[in-house]
Amino acid sequence: MFKGSNVALVTPFKNNQLDEESYIKLIHFHIENGTKGLVPAGTTGESPTLSHGEHQKVIELCVKESSGKLPVIAGTGSNSTEEAISLTKHAEKIGANGALIVTPYYNKPTQEGLYQHYKAINDNCGIPILIYNIPGRSVIDMSVDTMARLFELKNIVGVKDATGDLNRVNQTLEKMGKEFIQLTGNDDNAMEFNKKGGVGAISVTANIAPKLCSQFQESSLKDDDKSIKETAKLDKILQPLHSAMFVESNPSPVKYAAKLLNLCTDDVRLPLVKVTEKTKDIVEKALHLSKLI
Repeated sequence: MFKGSNVALVTPFKNNQLDEESYIKLIHFHIENGTKGLVPAGTTGESPTLSHGEHQKVIELCVKESSGKLPVIAGTGSNSTEEAISLTKHAEKIGANGALIVTPYYNKPTQEGLYQHYKAINDNCGIPILIYNIPGRSVIDMSVDTMARLFELKNIVGVKDATGDLNRVNQTLEKMGKEFIQLTGNDDNAMEFNKKGGVGAISVTANIAPKLCSQFQESSLKDDDKSIKETAKLDKILQPLHSAMFVESNPSPVKYAAKLLNLCTDDVRLPLVKVTEKTKDIVEKALHLSKLI
């Protein structure tokens, strides 16, 4: 259903307003360069600072411009269950292929609270749901057992795992089997993640290196000798990029990289700020090493 290189799309701004022209250009850039899925309005898309209207507009534009050429997994999570239901129903109504729903941040629900949150969303929509487990940002960590309970529901199909714990891949695979989709949210561990049973990534780096990320994912999902060597080669090229994209808070570095590639401005919304001169040097060096500029 969802696998390979899926991009966690940035949301371009100009004068603090949604830059629709650049956003549309970005979507077609991914269609033309091998990306397997589009993920608008996630953390990389600065969803916390999008108004409800902007949030819906970003997803609508993505669905419209992709025209069925690529699946759209809409970021519809919230720490308010009612709001997450509303955003997910809207994404379903306009034709998104799935929803990426982050574990509720700040509230710190128990495992039972997490289960009931996702169950309520599941019961009120009809599109596939990926759990987004990212303890580093949301503080809470959904257990494998809770995911297994949720997988019994009709719409829960997998996880974007940003725990950084590769043991989770094995544990999840043993508990739910291959039908439960496992995508990494950590670009830097994608090779090992797929070796252990993952089937792809929701990638920040893919914003600026869609072709490389797509080639990497395709080879990493094969197990012949030629593909294994190709995966290692591409991983070596991509690792400096992965590292550079997280020198400062995402998505400030990747937006600066996108600016250098003439994809969009490097504008971000407060409380995020543009990257420092030191980070600019790191990003530029990584782009040169990977031959993107």
